[in-house]
Formats: sequence, C-alpha cells, structure tokens
Amino acid sequence: MYTSFFGLNEKPFAITPDPRYLFMSERHGEGLAHLLYGVTDSGGFIQLTGEVGTGKTTLVRTLLGQLPAEVDVALILNPQVTVLEFLQAICQELGVELPEDRSSPMALVDALNRFLLDAHARGRRIILLVDEAQNLSAEVLEQLRLLTNLETSKQKLLQIILIGQPELRDILARNNLRQLAQRVTGRYHLEPLSRDESARYIEHRMKVAGALTEIFDERAKREVYRLSGGIPRVMNVICDRALLGAYSKESRRVDKKLVKSAAAEVSGRTTRSQGLKWAAGIAAVAIAVLLAASIPRLLPESADGLVPDSAELLADRAVADERASIAMLAVEGQPDAEAELEDAERDLEYSLRSGALPGTPEQAMARILSLWGVEYDANAGSGCDQAKANGLSCLRQRGSWSVLQQLDRPALLTLTDSRGDTYRSVLVALNDETAKLAFGDSMRTFPLAEVSKLWFGQYLIIWRPPNGAPTSIRPGTRSPSVLWLRRSLAELGNSEGSAPSADADYFDEELEAEVREFQRRHRLQVDGLAGEQTQIIINSALAEGGTPRLSGDT
Repeated sequence: MYTSFFGLNEKPFAITPDPRYLFMSERHGEGLAHLLYGVTDSGGFIQLTGEVGTGKTTLVRTLLGQLPAEVDVALILNPQVTVLEFLQAICQELGVELPEDRSSPMALVDALNRFLLDAHARGRRIILLVDEAQNLSAEVLEQLRLLTNLETSKQKLLQIILIGQPELRDILARNNLRQLAQRVTGRYHLEPLSRDESARYIEHRMKVAGALTEIFDERAKREVYRLSGGIPRVMNVICDRALLGAYSKESRRVDKKLVKSAAAEVSGRTTRSQGLKWAAGIAAVAIAVLLAASIPRLLPESADGLVPDSAELLADRAVADERASIAMLAVEGQPDAEAELEDAERDLEYSLRSGALPGTPEQAMARILSLWGVEYDANAGSGCDQAKANGLSCLRQRGSWSVLQQLDRPALLTLTDSRGDTYRSVLVALNDETAKLAFGDSMRTFPLAEVSKLWFGQYLIIWRPPNGAPTSIRPGTRSPSVLWLRRSLAELGNSEGSAPSADADYFDEELEAEVREFQRRHRLQVDGLAGEQTQIIINSALAEGGTPRLSGDT
C-alpha cells in the first residue's frame, strides 16, 4: 500500500527469498562461492550453516539460477522424513524410474545408482541439496553417508550440499557421526551483517525496488542494525513496518523513532503512550483481527508444540501483520485500502495457501495431459506412464524462464511457498513479463516476478520423441532416429543433406558436427549428442502441427 507513496515499483523488504534482492556482502559472496564449489567438485559433502534469517535460502535460489547446463539438482526442502521417504523424495525429484517394491530402501538405492550411472555416461552431474538439514534424523544422515559410496572408479556420482542452522555443526560433531563428518570437504558459516553492511543492505533493497531518493536516514539505519543484530530477515520485517508507519503519517522519511516503534509493534511490545493512542481504535483492531483470522494460519508451529524462536516469529508474523494492517486501514476508511485487501487475496502464495487455487499433482498432471489430447485416468498408473502409452514422454529438469521459452512446451511447475509447502501448476503461456498458470480447470495470469518467488526451477514437460523412443541419439549408432535427425537438420537448413542414402541412418562425424552447430546456435550444451533437450528444440524449430506451445495462448 505504501509503494506508490514512496515511488517504489514493489515492496523492498518482502520476507520471501528473491535472488534479485541478494545483497552480496563479503560473507554472502564467500558462502555462494562454497556452494558453487560444491556443484563443480566431485564427491563428499559441502556444509553451509547460518542463523535463522541470515540469507541461506536466498543463496540457494541464487545458486539454482547459476547452475551449469549439465547439472541436475534434487532439492529436499522438508527433511523431517524417514529413510524410506527420503530416498523416495530424491528419486521423485530426479525423475528416477521407481522399482516395483517402493517400500524397499535397497531397491530404491539400486534404482538411484542405475540412474546416476546413466547420467554420468551422458555427461550429467547430479547434486543433492538438503535445506534445513539440522532436522535430519541420525538414520537419514547415515543413509546420506552411504549414498556417497555410489561411485565409478574415478569419481563420486552424487555431490551432496547440506544447508542448515548452527545446530547442524553440533550434530555432525557427534562421535557416532564422525564417519559422515570426515567426508565434509567444505564448511562455511554465514554470519549476520555488520553495521556498515546493514546500512548498505537497506540501501541496496530500496534501490532494487525503484527508490530514487534516500528514505531511511542514517540514525534509522543504525537503529535497524541495533534491533536486528544484522540478521537480514529481521531487518526486512522492521523496515517494512517502518515504511508502513511513515506512510500512515504521510512522512517521506523514516527516522529512528519510526524504526523503534516498528520494532516494538512487530515484536508485540508497545509503550503506555502507544497503548493510550491505540485505545480509541480498539473496535477497528478487533475487526481487523477477525478479518485476519479468516486468512489461513500463517504462524508456524514446531513439531513439539513449542513457540518458534524470535527471529522466525518476527518473520512469519510480518506476513500476518501485513494482512491485519490492510484490513484495519480498510475499516478506518483509508484511501484504496479495500483495493489493497483485494490485491492481497489475489496474491499467488495466499491463493495457494488458502485453497483458492487447486494445486495437487494429480490435477496438474491431468491438465498437462489434456493439452496433448490425453485423458488422465487416476487408476491407470502414473501420468508419465499414460503419456508413454500415447507415444509421448516426460522430461523432468531444472532450468530458467528462458529455457522454458526455448523449449516452448507447456510445463508442470513445482511451486514452493515460504514455509516449504509445495504445489503443482501448469504453465500454459509465457512472455517476458507474465506467466499464465492453470490450476485444475481455472487459469490465472501472474507477473513473472511473483511466480519467480515460488518457483525454484523444477519443471516437467511432455514431448513427442521421434519414433516413440525418448533416448539420446549418439554418434556412431545406426537407427531410424538417426535418419529423423539427419532429415530434420536438413529441413532446417543446418545440413546440405549430401550423405549417401545407404548411410543416412548412421550417425557419422559429419552429422555430429551438424548437431554441434545446431546446439551452438541455440545456446545448448555443445556435446554433439542429440539428447532429449536438443530433440525438443529441433521439434520446436520444425513447428510441427498439433503441438501445444507456450508462445501461443494455449
């Protein structure tokens, strides 16, 4: 509600992690370097720890946006699982074909090992990234150690990155986990920001949001640091509330007094004078609380029923407080407050949490299959099995919006909210500014920046492989798929088509050079191997009829 008042494009201190707002302090730069090292190194564990709210999740999102093209990531956000559930989650993240006996950890490990060996043969690197790793049980940690035994004669097949709170360091220091600790090849602890960094952090986020003038004065910045201890998430909560307070007073500047008042408000502490000031508005507050109560519960509850620590409480209360503030201003007759409340209810994360938009895997799979003319049957096996029965194939990957635009196929997206809860939606249309998402039978268009807050890059697309075989076409092989590849490149003007007809189905050096040139022109990994992604781009370039596309409003 205060963005237009301050001339901002968006709220600068949202608590949802957004790589655009990453302030690359010296500590964050070193932390990101450790994560990137974990992606490129072979074997062992990388450990990144930090206090709640120091920016670990934002670093993870930044890392996912910088992954090399040959890297696939299995991201585990909810580690409070059994060994069996943990192995099943890894297999589902990577798209591993599950064994018949899905209740056997040994069978799941065997299936994962086969997948990793195949990925290694295709030049792919597989990373397992576990967030909130301090919640892993001792049994799961031991299973993690055993997974590092999956290797070839030269290198490990799986690189593991553990992200957690400081307790993770204590857990790995236990004597019964010393074998695991010995395999940690890189450790980094993310400290809170210094006072100078905190001031630059506030300026950075304001500039990203579009601020043209300085809104927080120097004393206000110092007070934010003093009250937050340099923890970015707590700084966000205080600064957001301070901007709201300045807006309510029609002040273009945030001073120390406003910061102290904001911190007291979000932590639940008020002075006697503040109490008297608000006493006259008690009826409006009561109504605001009732309105806020109609919104799904936003405060987290730990597994043992204890109150979360203060930093988490401040962060999650900020979301609930913002809804209550909007509602309260609407009651008090503030201009445009009712419109702001309607905007909040149209928010993507709010809509998913409240159940206003259906986001189950089954509904999403049924939707994406329908775009290919396949009717989903909940009793006929998995959605990808049903796609296969109709000559189609599923491709699970991680990537960016530009990758999806290039593939130009509807995509089933995995969305993750700020709590770690996941939802499924189908991306049916995409441009540089907006994404049209299908939830069951309903469709909504959201700004790309808003969807990016919930999308970590995981997607599934359906495509039609040549000759019904979703396999890589390799140099030195002979098959009908090679003939399709040669003819397709010739049709696209990438080949002279001069190969003898008798050898047209043989993948020779000349054809490999043509594949490399095609990959180079389309900014794909240049390896001369016509993998699934290369084949999909060829299909898109051929503009085959009957193929649903993102570039058209499907």
